[in-house]
Amino acid sequence: MIASDGTNPLLQATSPRGRLKVYIGMSAGVGKSYRMLEEAHRLLDQGVNIQVGYIETHNRAETHALLEGLPVIPRREVFYKGKRLDEFDLNATLLLHPSWVVVDELAHSNVPGSKHAKRWQDILELLDNGINVITAVNIQHIESINDEVQRITGVEVSERVSDSFLQRADEVVNIDLTAEELITRMKEGKIYDRAKVETALRNFFQPDKILQLRELALKEVAGQVERKVEAEVERPKQLRHEHFLACISSNADVARKIIRKTARLANYYHSDWTVLYVQTPSEALDKIPLDKQRFLLQNFQLATELGGEVIQAQSTDQRSGARPVLGFLPAKVLNLDRADIGAAILQVVKEKRITTVCIGKPHLKLFHVILKTSVFNQLLTALSTNDVDLVILS
Repeated sequence: MIASDGTNPLLQATSPRGRLKVYIGMSAGVGKSYRMLEEAHRLLDQGVNIQVGYIETHNRAETHALLEGLPVIPRREVFYKGKRLDEFDLNATLLLHPSWVVVDELAHSNVPGSKHAKRWQDILELLDNGINVITAVNIQHIESINDEVQRITGVEVSERVSDSFLQRADEVVNIDLTAEELITRMKEGKIYDRAKVETALRNFFQPDKILQLRELALKEVAGQVERKVEAEVERPKQLRHEHFLACISSNADVARKIIRKTARLANYYHSDWTVLYVQTPSEALDKIPLDKQRFLLQNFQLATELGGEVIQAQSTDQRSGARPVLGFLPAKVLNLDRADIGAAILQVVKEKRITTVCIGKPHLKLFHVILKTSVFNQLLTALSTNDVDLVILS
């Protein structure tokens, strides 16, 4: 909508921080890049200083044709392992400082040695410097639903975008097609080269997989819109503010799934969440295997990137031989009289005013440890008394 003075209010940043618009799709070929270039043309026609920082047309004729007439920032040429690669030029974009810039392939991992490891981190720097960004990502690249995507497709996606990045978006738009429309586009050679079509149709591009990914994309965008409504539309105050607690062990795979699922729950309720790891005497710094230590640190980092607070609980009983917990700068250290998981959960529930405790399935080691402790009944009583929910995650 154009205002009476001829300006578009959607283009006016309300603060020095740049505005962020993200197009989300269920898969390649739904038309995200096409829509971004269409929007770039509209803004250019309105006299807006917009440039294309990076776009991937995948040799699709319709999309490539839209580059005509748009100012494009040259890519940065780098050599890695004997190959010439073209990367988004962050420094050039900062120097040119356009009002808006299109940066495609949000989940892309930058060449080692780049200023940032991920392209979404490049975009954060653009936003911090007051440059508005239009970008796009497929739903399977969102960090917290990585496990669900792997279940649907059978493929673990390595390039992922932190949920905290999407939470900074001012606008999230879903680019949607039915499974039939997407498969038709695939058969017509509008997504991949015809030589790859049959393989794609036998694997990723199957109606049931597309439908499930479509559902994930719609839910993600709906959640982002709801979050924006909560932030900008005045409503009666909620009777209770949710705060989730994810209880993890040193089991790397299980802990990662609990962290991601708790992050999704917290995002859905627009609430705070915390991760609790209790260091047992067998996991003291001088006893824990290096691989477990590495995986623990990776999971702590994952929780932090997804917006959670990390609490490491340790025993102060010197007879147990316990030494300080694994060093992780953003983590808070909770000292206990003994390494008691149940007691640690109780203490954090009270201090953080936790409303929902999330743990793994009953057959997991963590749950067995809790069951064997004398404070388990006390824990259940405390949770019930304080109106705290207990969620067992699969």
